[in-house]
Amino acid sequence: LLDQIQPAYKTINNRQQEVLDMQRAGQHEKANAQLNLLNDLQGTVQSQRESVNSKMAAWSHSATKATEQRERRVFWLTIAATTSTVLLGLAVAALITNRLSRPVRSLASAMRDVQGGNLNIELPVSSTDEVGRLTDSFNFFVKELRSKQRLKQTFGKYIDPRILEHVLAQPDAEAVASGRREMTVLFADLVGFTGLSERLTPLLMVTLLNRHFGLQALAVQEHHGVVDKFIGDSVMAFWGQPFVKPEEHAVLACRAAQAQLTALDTLRRELPDITGLRRDAPVIDLGIGICTGEVVVGNIGSENTRSYTVIGDTANLAARLETANRVYGTHVLVADSTAQAVASHFEMREIDTIFVKGKIETTRVFELMSAAGQLSAELARLRERYDAARRSYLAQGWDAAEAAFGECLQIQPTDGPSRIFLERVQALRRDPPGKNWNGVWQLVEK
Repeated sequence: LLDQIQPAYKTINNRQQEVLDMQRAGQHEKANAQLNLLNDLQGTVQSQRESVNSKMAAWSHSATKATEQRERRVFWLTIAATTSTVLLGLAVAALITNRLSRPVRSLASAMRDVQGGNLNIELPVSSTDEVGRLTDSFNFFVKELRSKQRLKQTFGKYIDPRILEHVLAQPDAEAVASGRREMTVLFADLVGFTGLSERLTPLLMVTLLNRHFGLQALAVQEHHGVVDKFIGDSVMAFWGQPFVKPEEHAVLACRAAQAQLTALDTLRRELPDITGLRRDAPVIDLGIGICTGEVVVGNIGSENTRSYTVIGDTANLAARLETANRVYGTHVLVADSTAQAVASHFEMREIDTIFVKGKIETTRVFELMSAAGQLSAELARLRERYDAARRSYLAQGWDAAEAAFGECLQIQPTDGPSRIFLERVQALRRDPPGKNWNGVWQLVEK
């Protein structure tokens, strides 16, 4: 259309000039005819212009729409690209952060495990930066802790773990745990072991002793006692500060003694399997002596060899009472000081008043019978009749004492103290002790 319109404008210009020339020449009719043709041509051109304008408007509108669509596509593509870039950046940042923080998290988790007592941890060292050096230091630290733990466990087989924990492993703890203190000391001896050992090989004898000591030590340690040492087939243990509260040590020692008798029953059941002696099984028993009083406690020994132990009259008397069980046929004998400390916790009966070798003071001796309130009716009647028999015995009423001790044996034929006192009554009847006699018996056994 543009190609047609542009020549048409030249034609229109030429004809307009021709019309003007005709008008000047006076050719009015011819000019009018030419003017009509010119008008028709102008109408045609105008129609073509309108068509061009219409098409241009349509093209412009179409271009505008296309441009808007392209803009929208560009807009969404920009948003998508931006979002993708942000997400990719976040993902890369997360990966980098995770890679950087993973060793730190692992280190923190491992520290919590170590704090909880798990020392079987070793972290991989995956870098040479600060975190890698920190991880390597942590592994070295845990390795040292494992070494110390193994050392503690090894020492625990030779030294009571409570001594290792409260005394030897703490700075300045030895000074706090040493000195004169009131404690309760216990000796326990396996009766019948000497005769039994003659029938066993050395290996079986060691196996039996290890099992016996294991059961006895467990009974002591479960009641917060300290196993001092093993002497032959005997166990020495003590209770007191800083291991237990001052008001608890006598009660805990007596409870441990009851647990030791229960452990003896376990050993008796296992004895045929340990020794291989199923016929004519050996008889074993346990004698326990307990005494409460002042002792000297601390690391005692030479410059090169020392032992954290207790010494003094209290320990000596506990050992004498352990031996006295063989005289009276009892299992657990406690000194007067211990009996007073545990009177509200245990049932006891006063057995005798004795002199022991190495002491100038008399000692009242009590048998530990049961926990408070758990004494059977039979044992309660035995205790009542035994107390009555002793009163007659101390008053030198030999006939009444003999009759009462006889009643005790009727109640319990195996009661050792009643049998011993019957023998004494018969001896004292033959050889009266005199008016100044106080009933104290000299215990010559050491």
